[in-house]
Amino acid sequence: MVQKYIKIHSNDLVAVALCPLEKGTVCNVDGQEITLIEDIAQGHKFALKDIKKDQPIIKYGYPIGHALKEIEPGTHVHTHNIKTNLNDCLSYE
Repeated sequence: MVQKYIKIHSNDLVAVALCPLEKGTVCNVDGQEITLIEDIAQGHKFALKDIKKDQPIIKYGYPIGHALKEIEPGTHVHTHNIKTNLNDCLSYE
């Protein structure tokens, strides 16, 4: 069986699609069934639990941003509903 998604760290609130996943796909993550409520592109994240507005989005076991609005399980998690915790002005030296 080919793995279609991965939860990277046990504390993560999201999983990552390893291939394109269609709306309605049922994913079993840690014994919990999650039905995708929209298409998820390869390499993109989907929510594993209810995420409240302003709640940190945990990926790799660390916060990568925060929710701009309520996010339901099975929802695509991307720039339309999360904001990075990085400053808007970045300088690399």
